[in-house]
Amino acid sequence: MQELMKQKALELLNAGKVKRVLGWKKGDLPYDATPAFFDKADQLGDMVYNGFCGSNLSKYLVEKSREDGKTLVFLKPCDTYGLNQLLSEHRLVRDKVHVVAISCKGKLDVDKLKDKGITGIAGVVEENDVLKIETLYGKADDIKREEALLEKCLSCKGKEHKIFDERLGDKQEDTEGKIDRFAEVAKLEAMSADERFEFWRSSLSLCIRCNACRNACPSCSCLKCVFDNAQSGVSAKANTTDFEENMYHVIRAYHVAGRCSDCGECSRVCPQRIPLHLLNRKIIKDLNGFYGEYQAGEFSPGDEGALPSPLVRFDLNDPEPNVITKGGRSK
Repeated sequence: MQELMKQKALELLNAGKVKRVLGWKKGDLPYDATPAFFDKADQLGDMVYNGFCGSNLSKYLVEKSREDGKTLVFLKPCDTYGLNQLLSEHRLVRDKVHVVAISCKGKLDVDKLKDKGITGIAGVVEENDVLKIETLYGKADDIKREEALLEKCLSCKGKEHKIFDERLGDKQEDTEGKIDRFAEVAKLEAMSADERFEFWRSSLSLCIRCNACRNACPSCSCLKCVFDNAQSGVSAKANTTDFEENMYHVIRAYHVAGRCSDCGECSRVCPQRIPLHLLNRKIIKDLNGFYGEYQAGEFSPGDEGALPSPLVRFDLNDPEPNVITKGGRSK
């Protein structure tokens, strides 16, 4: 797939059909593949596509869509939900994006490898369902691929691309995730209020306000974030008491309510490994319960019969606030 991607990028760049290419470039370490733009053919040698290319590339199109020329972007199935959502919010110009669908068997979580005591990783080779890992200290024990998959891949929404202009390789069969994505939310709901507070207080207190979650989130598409407003008093931890991290993450979760495609990027990029996706999934679970099943980004803008987010449409059968808080039905 990596070679097919390079060939396609070279073809479209040389033909002048695109001005730039958005993919992944290799980093200093074998597991730090990073989103990158390539605007010259001789740069494509640094392009990679491997088990550590978990980034959702749709977010990085927002600013480029304002520049001249068309951008070629390689999207995994889950990434296309984010792109559709951005298009529905008019954050991108469709005609300035050329989407190439690429296959995905699930991406790897290097932290899970480190949790198994594997350090000094020098290379990872995927052979069917087994990971063969070379380290600076020699060969590590083989690991089953499934044991090292990202959480968002274990709860994968499926292998069907929701939007694309052309496809590389064979179409993969649509599959469902191996775990129930709302299982952890249900565990939190079963806790007492004090237990839930302690869970989130201990988790969010680890936050260092690096903004990685916001910067990687496709739904956080504002060019100027409210948290970057120096007069707001929320741009630095020192400005507030010990509760600032809670406010930041809870407010951010509400900002993406009804728009979050549950891509899991917030948790994937968090250096403190805070399970931020659970905040979003709690809101998604509640929206599904109150307004019916809805998946952000599932439909392309203009699709016949596609519904907007339940938070931007009104129905006479919508639950009233007192129904939600007190139970029963409104009169």
